[in-house]
Amino acid sequence: MYKILSAEFIAPNVKKFKIEAPKIAKKRQAGQFVIIRLDDSGERIPLTIADSNLDEGSITIIVQGIGKTTTQLNGLQEEDYIMDVVGPLGKPSHIENFGVAVSIGGGVGTAIAYPTAVALKKAGNYTISIVGGRSKEYVILEDEMKKACDEVFITTDDGSYGYHGFVTQKLKELIDAKRKIDFVLAIGPIPMMKAVAEVTRKHKIKTVVSLNPIMVDGTGMCGGCRATVDNKTVFVCVDGPEFDAHKVDFETLERRNRTYRSDEQLALNNYTCHSEEAILKSANE
Repeated sequence: MYKILSAEFIAPNVKKFKIEAPKIAKKRQAGQFVIIRLDDSGERIPLTIADSNLDEGSITIIVQGIGKTTTQLNGLQEEDYIMDVVGPLGKPSHIENFGVAVSIGGGVGTAIAYPTAVALKKAGNYTISIVGGRSKEYVILEDEMKKACDEVFITTDDGSYGYHGFVTQKLKELIDAKRKIDFVLAIGPIPMMKAVAEVTRKHKIKTVVSLNPIMVDGTGMCGGCRATVDNKTVFVCVDGPEFDAHKVDFETLERRNRTYRSDEQLALNNYTCHSEEAILKSANE
């Protein structure tokens, strides 16, 4: 059992957890993830390790409540427990001094981009971050990124905060302004990562994305996380999760991610209904 040391919402349906996991905290590197299971009947879900604290033996994860399990997880509080936390899993981010490195996070993808941005800065890169959200309330980790990076640009789809537009538009502005960019990391929704790849492809800028396919065991055994990269099949949990953006087949990845969408929605609806029934029953007792 893994104790939750703190839990707080940092955006609508987005919650930051500190979890007591000293062995994972000691070994984790930027880009790696854990797989958690809330109880003995729960599904296994992958979550990137956003940060760690060796002194308190904790790891930080940031969770967007979308499906049943993430919604259930976001209902937990400080002092609650998670049954299983397995990791660190996946290959660490490849870190070197590229020169000028741009980290792009779309929505909760910023939580995945953040630890790699920190590592890139430590490696001697001049670091730029572009943090995007639908609106101001969905922008996360702005202060943390400002501490880790030399420059930070905030974008919002609706213009309620920072630059009015998409992260790709801001990236294109920097490129058009002849800013030197040697490396780009982009993490977020699949359409966003694909769009970033198309922007950088024509300029031959090395670009890496962190993929988010369906994943079950995190060891390459189930095959659920397979994706196509450079016309070859890879298993994201062990071969990634980071890959050359210019070689990823984003269309196939998106189709595979849609495979169980109706089942996921049904599971969420059933969980929500049962939760509401339990609340009403408790109120009437």
